[in-house]
Amino acid sequence: MLQVVTSDRGREFLQDQGEMRAVRTAEIPAYRGLITDRRGEPLAVSTPVISIWADPSLLGGSDRLPELAQALGMPLSELDERLARYAGKRFMYLQRHRVPAEAREILARRIPGVYGEREYQRYYPAGEVAAQLVGFTNVDGSGIAGLELSYEDWLRGIPGKKQYIKDLHGDAVRDIGVLEPARPGRDLRLSIDLRLQVLQHRELQRAVAQTGADSGTVVTLDAHSGEVLAMVSYPVYNPNSRRNIDPGSTRNRAMTDEYEPGSTMKPLTLVAALESGRYTTDTVIDTSPGRIRVGRKTLPDPRNYGEITVSRVIEKSSQVGVTKIALDIGHEPVWKVFQRLGIGQPLGTGFPGEQSGLLPSRPRWRPIEEVTLAFGYGLTVTPLQLARAYTVFANGGVLRPVSLLALDGGELPEGQQVISPDIAADVLTVLERVTGEHGTARRARVEGYAVGGKTGTVHQVGAQGYIDDKYRALFAGVAPAHDPRIVTVVVLNGPKGDEYGGGAVAAPVFSRVASGALRLLNVVPDAPEAVVAAAPGRPGGAV
Repeated sequence: MLQVVTSDRGREFLQDQGEMRAVRTAEIPAYRGLITDRRGEPLAVSTPVISIWADPSLLGGSDRLPELAQALGMPLSELDERLARYAGKRFMYLQRHRVPAEAREILARRIPGVYGEREYQRYYPAGEVAAQLVGFTNVDGSGIAGLELSYEDWLRGIPGKKQYIKDLHGDAVRDIGVLEPARPGRDLRLSIDLRLQVLQHRELQRAVAQTGADSGTVVTLDAHSGEVLAMVSYPVYNPNSRRNIDPGSTRNRAMTDEYEPGSTMKPLTLVAALESGRYTTDTVIDTSPGRIRVGRKTLPDPRNYGEITVSRVIEKSSQVGVTKIALDIGHEPVWKVFQRLGIGQPLGTGFPGEQSGLLPSRPRWRPIEEVTLAFGYGLTVTPLQLARAYTVFANGGVLRPVSLLALDGGELPEGQQVISPDIAADVLTVLERVTGEHGTARRARVEGYAVGGKTGTVHQVGAQGYIDDKYRALFAGVAPAHDPRIVTVVVLNGPKGDEYGGGAVAAPVFSRVASGALRLLNVVPDAPEAVVAAAPGRPGGAV
């Protein structure tokens, strides 16, 4: 036996040298914040996993490589190739994010040079239903899409540090203590209601299957608070299995895609007409002979409506009637109303890729440009922008910000009075008539409730301009019409078949979504029996 007697200074030196060779610092993974819907239903959670890693300098050439490859479920040739690629290195991942029980079975084999590292993996209980809104994280747990990216700093935790003693083989023998505890991320409570999100997702899938549409989106807002209650898009993807994902399926089209809104802008043009003092909803306009020429372009109605009121112009979506109003009052009042209602302006949600649309501003306007602006061509909006604009009619003329997060306290966010309460009420009445017997949106009706809205059908744009046989169908509506609780916008891109208009394919989606939403929100039915009897699906109802 060799006994060494040293001074205190020598003892400290030897102790420090021993610790340098045996004591190591490791990271303690931090839990990422939970994402839930407004009712606390989980939308994104972090589950504990174990990643298997290796020290190639110890593992390479081991006679236990066949055993390890079998345990990992990979070909031996692949394992050999990876070890060769990392030759001379001290670290390589073998597999990330294994279920703890499976990882422990592998580690229990005690193959020299193979180790485990505790981590967290993001899991999305709602799957594809809320994928485009919630987004997802990368393999290291950092947000790279959707709200996971927007609120990365809020959600991510701060890893801690601990010390442990290792043996000669590099294996951890025991923990010494925690140097810095891990700090978990903060939770995020969204404004969406998962029940309504599921309903809306199902109805959009159904509509795409029935119409053959290429893509689509549906968004529903709380009519008064501006909270997003549901927001879905098609195509979809599963954030829990991301192999071979089409990038187009990850887009939250309600916020990232811009469209010409078509006739859904006519109620906003009606606001400009009423504000001019030259029109009321009962003012009569002669639309004979059912067409009107502006410059070199002829704008037709489906038929000659003759002399009809301004209200009926919107109900019938008369191009001739709107054209006469636009030429009379000019483009500037229309443009200003669009701007006041948020068209062409960012919503400020911070969502990645959010678009602001386009409200053109020209030094000189040709007559045809004034007219096309009034019925929704030559400008672009996102579906969420359009939905927000329609909340003005439900709020007595007040425009409030949109929120993707649940608002606490029950107080409405501060808004801006952008049109008078009387004009907002007049437009709301006209919107209800659009779903009546003489309107273009009879299929938007909801049994037991009075609803209002406006259809839109626009040609899609291609490389050579407008495509004659490719359409976009839209519907923007409020429900109930007498005391609005929700605003919903439906967009279907490229519906196939003989019926492709907003009233034929988008309005029925609104009907089904609004019907389910009003019942989920416990809104008492308010429609008179005549409206109930005329609802879609009942004898004598609209088809």
